[in-house]
Amino acid sequence: MARVSGRSCIVTGAAQGIGRAIGEALLAEGAHVCFADINAAKVAEVADANGERAANAGAKVTHAPVDVTDREQVRAMIAHTVAKFGRLDVKFNNAGVNKPMNFLDVTEDNWNFIMGINGLGCMIGMQEAAQQMIAQGDGGKIVNTASIASRQGFGNVAPYCASKWAVVSLTQSGARDLAQHNITVTGFAPGVVATEMWEQVDQDLVAIGAAERPGQAMEEFSADILKGRVALPEDITGTTTFLASRDSDYMTGQIIMIDGGMTLV
Repeated sequence: MARVSGRSCIVTGAAQGIGRAIGEALLAEGAHVCFADINAAKVAEVADANGERAANAGAKVTHAPVDVTDREQVRAMIAHTVAKFGRLDVKFNNAGVNKPMNFLDVTEDNWNFIMGINGLGCMIGMQEAAQQMIAQGDGGKIVNTASIASRQGFGNVAPYCASKWAVVSLTQSGARDLAQHNITVTGFAPGVVATEMWEQVDQDLVAIGAAERPGQAMEEFSADILKGRVALPEDITGTTTFLASRDSDYMTGQIIMIDGGMTLV
């Protein structure tokens, strides 16, 4: 079933992990996808590696370098996508970072780094995507990546939690403001997902003394998952493709939890 066939999509943070999986799942169902990331070389490799997947689905693929905190770079990414695909239908604001620090050790630099990318980057991405969609005149979809950390705070990733609460708030604010333009704004909240980002977080937690050995943090975080295992990126993409499709046209302002039952809210 090609739920998103012909739709023009951008996915940020798409050089690896959840972002890459989102883009590949969209391509598989016929969407045209711009893979975007601050790591220009790596995201170009990802796009090139998906050339055959795109061709098999009758889709197009491209890539763009982007620092999501730089408005001009975001505008250039959108302009590139429109030049390649003719329009922008769906914008995934997925780029995000984490750098654990124990609560009493959190610095202004740590806060600004995480909030800048996860919070400000999300807002700029929403604004610039909306401007393009408004100019097109027939609506669109914006999808933001939140987290279980947007539902509860954790002592050694406080700025990350705050940034993901910000994503929820931005999703609701954007949904209210952009409904008049037939633009929906939704999001999804993963739990523990086996990605490169989590591997780095695991190392950082050991480094700050929050874990005694590699893998301990993931084991402890995932102990209460009702599904009995951590997520893989492909566990997320059924929902993300749904959010990019017409099937979700009557949904806006909502965050869908995809955490295997870690948090029941």
